[in-house]
Amino acid sequence: MFIEPSLAGGRRGWIEVICGSMFSGKTEELIRRLKRAKIANLTVEIFKPAMDVRYDDEHIVSHNESRILSTPVESSQQILLLGQGVDVVGIDEAQFFDAELPNVCDQLALQGIRVIVAGLDMNFRGQPFGPIPALLAKADYITKLHAICVRCGNIATHSYRKSSGSQTVLLGEKDHYEPRCRHCYALGEDA
Repeated sequence: MFIEPSLAGGRRGWIEVICGSMFSGKTEELIRRLKRAKIANLTVEIFKPAMDVRYDDEHIVSHNESRILSTPVESSQQILLLGQGVDVVGIDEAQFFDAELPNVCDQLALQGIRVIVAGLDMNFRGQPFGPIPALLAKADYITKLHAICVRCGNIATHSYRKSSGSQTVLLGEKDHYEPRCRHCYALGEDA
C-alpha cells in the first residue's frame, strides 16, 4: 500500500512511478491518487500522450472505465511548460513519451511538485519500454502492479501480444494483448 509522504517542513517534490503489465490497474491507481489530491484541494495537472485516443481524446480512462480529464501533449517538454505552478502533475502511458521525460519529471520534482507517472515497464517483447527504466531509477516511490495470467491464473508480469506484427507501439486492449505470467508468456501461442 502506498503512503503519501508528508509535506511538513516545506514543499518538497518527488517522483512516484506506477508500473506493471497491461491490465494490472496502473491507470486506475493513477486516477485514484489524482482524485485524492483534488479532494485535498491541491492543484493538479494531468497529461497523456496525444497519440493515445483509444478510449477518449482528452480523458485518461482505465479499463474499468474510471476517468479523469487530462491534457494530451506531443512531447515531455510540453509537460514541463504546462505543469508549472501546480502541486501535482499526473502522467499516464509514460512509455509512449520521449527520452526527456525522466529529466522533465526531475525538474518538476525539484520545483516542489509531486509527480505521479504510470506506464508499462516492459513492451510485448519483454524488454524495458521507453523512458520507464530511467524513470524507475529517478523515482522516490515505485509501485509495481500485477495482472492475473489469463492462461493459468498466476500473477502476470508480461503483456502478451496476440496479433502479429513487429512494431513496438500497437495501441489496443483485449483484442491485441493479454496478461501472462512469466511461464505462459515464454510458451507463446502454445500456452
